[in-house]
Amino acid sequence: MSVVDHRIRAERISQERYIQAPIETVYDYVTQPDRWHEWHPTSLSADTGTSGSLPVGQRFTEMIDLLGVRVPMSYRVQIAVPPREFKTVFTSLAVDGSIHYFLQTRGSGTLFTRVLSYETELQLDTLQARMVALSNQAMDQLKQRLESF
Repeated sequence: MSVVDHRIRAERISQERYIQAPIETVYDYVTQPDRWHEWHPTSLSADTGTSGSLPVGQRFTEMIDLLGVRVPMSYRVQIAVPPREFKTVFTSLAVDGSIHYFLQTRGSGTLFTRVLSYETELQLDTLQARMVALSNQAMDQLKQRLESF
């Protein structure tokens, strides 16, 4: 008789970058999920049904590449306080959680903090390390992109 392991893994990845760009520019860019694919390596595309920053309550979908598998994600914006804070919650067959952005003016730039919290039943030993590496890559690409505008 085999026993199936149904433990849920809850993880949190918090990272920050100083971005040499005005806080409004950073907020406007990162709160447009249809542009996430420009800087986040797992984002393939998003459909928000609108343009610009998303307001509280807005729902949207995104297709991500989760370790080589295309996963459709469903989101709802939970917090939208321009230009300081943005949070969206997500659900999918593989993973559920939230993405929370905090922005603070620092000199002529912005201190940008991204907190990814997620839960999954996937029992992949490499998942957390891979998610941290992808988040680091995303934050570096975001910084590079915004500083080159």
